[in-house]
Amino acid sequence: MIRVAIFEDNKHLRETFEFLLDAAEDFTCAGSWPDCTNLISNLELSHCDIVLMDIEMPGMNGIEATKIIKQHFSAINILIQTVFFEDEYIFNAICAGASGYILKSTTPDGYLQAIKDVHAGGSPMTPGIARKVLELFKHNLQPVSPAKDYNLTNQEKKVLQLLVAGKSYKMIAAELFVSIDTIKTHISKTYAKLHVHSGTEAVSVALRDKIV
Repeated sequence: MIRVAIFEDNKHLRETFEFLLDAAEDFTCAGSWPDCTNLISNLELSHCDIVLMDIEMPGMNGIEATKIIKQHFSAINILIQTVFFEDEYIFNAICAGASGYILKSTTPDGYLQAIKDVHAGGSPMTPGIARKVLELFKHNLQPVSPAKDYNLTNQEKKVLQLLVAGKSYKMIAAELFVSIDTIKTHISKTYAKLHVHSGTEAVSVALRDKIV
């Protein structure tokens, strides 16, 4: 069961997410709030695995909240969901520690799949967002010299390259003709070799150090 906490100031959307999660198999809404007041205490009570975080809310915004959550609850993964497509919001959200970034125009099934992907260690992004992330990292991260050797196998490099392209575990598995469990194993080993804990961190290192 994946426990999801929601921070969303739009009452209609918040209630829609609550219903979606509680109606879906293997999901439950662990808590739902219109803003980030009492952020720490609310999360302590929720015992959530994933936070579904809006960006623009009264008081503290979602990017600042993401930073605080990662400082206090490193195991909680954060999925940003927003209407903003601007580079600044995307880059700041990822730098704050968000594991994924999707637009509110995403379908209900897309939301559930994105939450599953984050829970499994992935970094789901709306396709257009994924392309922007690649451009942002290329422009904002300077490569180190000489390039580091992380001793990745050829298959691990292929998986990482597809992760950088913004593809989900399911898409990567289909492209490489292997099971999703095999992909999870490759990604887990890759994270260990890169000394990272999330897909966004792995993408950052891959682009910075020209691994792929």
